[in-house]
Amino acid sequence: MSTTTEIDPPAPLVRDLERYLTQLTAGRSPSEHTLRAYRKDSLEFIGLLHTEGVQRADDVRPAHFKLWLMDLDERGLARSSIQRKLSGARSFFKFLVDEGTLETHPATGLRQRRQARRLPGALSEQEISDLLEAPDLTRPTGARDRALLELMYSAGTRAAETVGLDLEELDLARGIARVLGKGRKQRLAPVGSHAIRALNTYLEDPHRPAPAPGSETAVFLNLKGARLTTRSLQRIVNQASLRAGLKRRATPHTLRHSFATHLLDHGADLRSVQELLGHSNLVTTQIYTHVSLERLREVYEKSHPRAEKP
Repeated sequence: MSTTTEIDPPAPLVRDLERYLTQLTAGRSPSEHTLRAYRKDSLEFIGLLHTEGVQRADDVRPAHFKLWLMDLDERGLARSSIQRKLSGARSFFKFLVDEGTLETHPATGLRQRRQARRLPGALSEQEISDLLEAPDLTRPTGARDRALLELMYSAGTRAAETVGLDLEELDLARGIARVLGKGRKQRLAPVGSHAIRALNTYLEDPHRPAPAPGSETAVFLNLKGARLTTRSLQRIVNQASLRAGLKRRATPHTLRHSFATHLLDHGADLRSVQELLGHSNLVTTQIYTHVSLERLREVYEKSHPRAEKP
């Protein structure tokens, strides 16, 4: 079986979907990428409903969700992709319940398969040191790349937060950056002494290009003077990990994970790390405790004289 989206979907459900997306935009300010994904996934489900003769939201049943899950599974989609699609469709119908279009959620009672927990991949402190030292400062982009890496590890910023940083949001005298995170929520991120030195060196670098029109406020620029993109940032981190001789590939997320893990390793409390990461829910931060406990266990087994396994 294969879901068809070429057939025109039923108009009532499409109108419901447009209302949902409008409300979503007004309430949570999601990115354009997120909105496109929600629309695409929901339309895919609505297309399947159309092939099953379903025209209205109150005709949708749990069996339709099960049918869709079977279809997604047969297409060989990754579990994470299936979970994302299902979550998007669930949210759409929850909106219809909340606004009173539906009395009950049509997926009530449908069991979701638990997604396997993936622990964040953190680098060791020595690996981080090697990575931060990797940029070649004799190259025109060397000072910029060093500043980028130092900032991400110092402040735990996401890729989009890093490239989106503006000059006015950077207070190097006090060692603070005002970061615009997910859901357009602002937080203050600490900037350590190593990152401050690297940023000052970059901002005073004669090789730093003049900003292009529209990028005058950006901290990090490409060689043409435009604001750096997240794709370019990923490439910079990857190249630095290769130069550092790391055995595993590093990404911007790797620096953020290492930031959180090393804080916990050195005694930071979970609530503080939650604030520093900009997590709205402590449960999201708790995954790092597993990483730190695993590390402590490794150290214990290597170091304690009576910890060897029988």
